[in-house]
Amino acid sequence: MSAVDSRAARRPLVLRNPSFGRVWTGQLLTQAASRMFQVGAVWWLVGFAGGHHRGLDSGLFLMVSTLPAVALAPVVARVVARHAPRTVLAGAAAVAGAVAATGALLAQAGALPMAAVYAVGLALAACQALFDPCLTTSVPELVDDADIEAATGFELSTQSVAGLGGGLLGPLVVDAGGLPGVVATSAVAYLLAVLLVLSARFPQATARARATAGDAAPARRTLRQVLAGLPFIRRVLVCFAAANVFTTAVYVVMPLYTRGVLHSTGSTVASLEAALGVGTLVGSFTGARVPGRPIAVGSMCLAVMAAALGLPGLVAGHAVAFGALAVVGWCVGVIGVRFVALFQRLVPADDKPEFFAVMQALLGATFPVASLVFGALGDHLTARTLCLVQGAGLVPVALALWWAGGRKDGDALRAAAAQPLARAGETS
Repeated sequence: MSAVDSRAARRPLVLRNPSFGRVWTGQLLTQAASRMFQVGAVWWLVGFAGGHHRGLDSGLFLMVSTLPAVALAPVVARVVARHAPRTVLAGAAAVAGAVAATGALLAQAGALPMAAVYAVGLALAACQALFDPCLTTSVPELVDDADIEAATGFELSTQSVAGLGGGLLGPLVVDAGGLPGVVATSAVAYLLAVLLVLSARFPQATARARATAGDAAPARRTLRQVLAGLPFIRRVLVCFAAANVFTTAVYVVMPLYTRGVLHSTGSTVASLEAALGVGTLVGSFTGARVPGRPIAVGSMCLAVMAAALGLPGLVAGHAVAFGALAVVGWCVGVIGVRFVALFQRLVPADDKPEFFAVMQALLGATFPVASLVFGALGDHLTARTLCLVQGAGLVPVALALWWAGGRKDGDALRAAAAQPLARAGETS
């Protein structure tokens, strides 16, 4: 390899492959816009729209905004399978941009009722539910085989980065420009994403289509068949689904805590979002260095999260809330890294697409439940009490996860955890 080629190989993938860089930037913009609108709308509902049911209103909004990712999974799979990736990606971003632009115009004219705010949130979430899996599926059409791991790493980092940026900007934009400002800013981000996707090339698409033409599609196992031989994984997924009910409620509790306990503005909500996002990023990068088996690490992190979530309920204050959410974010990042790597080792390669798709749907399905339940509780309990409920709810989940690792099939877990990740195309 020449010196020029060596230097080029060391450059980040988004610079070496401009088409992938444009599509990845498009995903970053769409996810940031979606998160910004969600957080901004919740803060608008809690801090500006008033009413006697702030908790329920914000909880219902978050529930509506998270349902499409679960409810539309079969439809999304069919659309992604039948249409060219660039068409699906650009179309989803264009529809989202059009919806957001229309919402901004109506909001500016003062004609955007509460039901319309919910409808905009639902439409934007549906578009994002189509965009993200389509990009995941199209990665092999954007990059060479040798770059698939690097591309996947960039894609997985998008949610944390976009969540951090969108969560930080949402309340600030609402404070500065109200609901019209945050919807208009989201519209601009979506339309920029359309231009980026349309300017990208998918160089591997034709080659892969020719290579697979005429090949018989392999028979795939159903999820029931996949999980039948993995009882340990079933128990772990149930534990994390239960944990998500209490951890994802933080997005409802944060604005209520800011208004009712800290008596602060959108800048404080943005700071709390930033603390959570930074903690998650740090946890994602340091999770692999935390010593111990995945079950021990996961149980420890859930216990620490329980204490961190409950602490603001015992000791009110800005610094306590910021520190607690940073710790919660770190634990979330560590758990994600350790258990996704573990599942990569335990789940056979041919079963991974179905497994990870359903894993995301299962964990995502708890978000609407948490939003509705904690939103409704927020109209009857103080925000400090909600913090204590979150912490207390995680304690039995941490114990259940520890118990799951102590079962006799935990021996297989320990053996698998000691093995390196299977390479692409190999079974675990």
